[in-house]
Amino acid sequence: MQLNRLRIINYKNIREADLEFSEGINCLLGCNGAGKTNVLDAIYYLSFCKSHSNPIDTQNITHDEEFFMLEGNYKTADEEINIYCGVKKRHKKQFKRDKKDYEKLSEHIGLIPLVMISPSDEELIHGGSEERRKFIDGFISQYNKKYLQTLLSYKKILEQRNSMLKELQNDGLLFDVIEEQMSVHGAYIHQERKKFIEQFLPIFQNFHQTISSGKEVVQLEYKSQLDNGEELSTLLKATRERDFILGYTSKGIHKDDLEMTLDSMPIKRTGSQGQNKTFLIALKLSQFNLLEKISGKRPILLFDDMFDKLDKERAEKIISIMGGNHLGQIFISDTDRVSLPAILDESSYKYKLFTVESGEISLK
Repeated sequence: MQLNRLRIINYKNIREADLEFSEGINCLLGCNGAGKTNVLDAIYYLSFCKSHSNPIDTQNITHDEEFFMLEGNYKTADEEINIYCGVKKRHKKQFKRDKKDYEKLSEHIGLIPLVMISPSDEELIHGGSEERRKFIDGFISQYNKKYLQTLLSYKKILEQRNSMLKELQNDGLLFDVIEEQMSVHGAYIHQERKKFIEQFLPIFQNFHQTISSGKEVVQLEYKSQLDNGEELSTLLKATRERDFILGYTSKGIHKDDLEMTLDSMPIKRTGSQGQNKTFLIALKLSQFNLLEKISGKRPILLFDDMFDKLDKERAEKIISIMGGNHLGQIFISDTDRVSLPAILDESSYKYKLFTVESGEISLK
């Protein structure tokens, strides 16, 4: 999958841009706050129907404007695809493929596989379990439509159960029906998450070993209340009275977590900034690798300001991986106007350099 051309109108601080990209590496260079990340976010939006940084669509409209528009022309081995998105205040969001509206936005997810690496990924390490579930769910949803629909159904039923708990609607028969539905959906989600981690772990460990030169040992362990084989409906029924007191559902796959360790210790406690960044980059490169293997499509890779805090050896390893394994089309944002262009000049990889200043983007 390759993004040939991107048009932006009134998206965050970018009032207007019309950009043509290299099939290799595309570098966006500029100071913090110039708008580099906003370009990457626009590309992310066209894959996932939402912003990576702000899920409230109207807040992504340029200040004092009424709408934003994004349009991307993509190329695959078989076809050319046009994706259009328009968001206008007080109107329904428009999302189109080749000028045809989607009935549901979920139909679009997975068409343009994409992996983004950004400073906000630190939340995967230091944030709550919800961030790590989002990482797993977002990945699986890109290649498994049934998983995405099952996850959406589970969340809808969970909201219904929580509403009944808060309103003290003690209808035993209705609870039984809801909990049985949650159990069926939860069992499938649990199974697919376990399968994902089993496939993902060896790839992740291999990437991490390469970047760190084998100096550290990493591990991922999926933790779920369903791991002991007990059905979710049984757990929910057993905790129903307690949940009435709490006002929410305390058992289920919405409580799952992913334990991350570095040299057998939780990385959130022991990892340095450089080690954390290495861990995260290895996670995302593994995500890229596995997504390509499963979907048969080469994802677009977005690399947002991730070279800071890395020592020279690790930075060079990452550049080597990016060039040596032919990761496809890559977008990199960086504040360093010297070292990154110099590294690329020494390589044989195709690339374009763009400068970004106050939302204005130009080819260098």
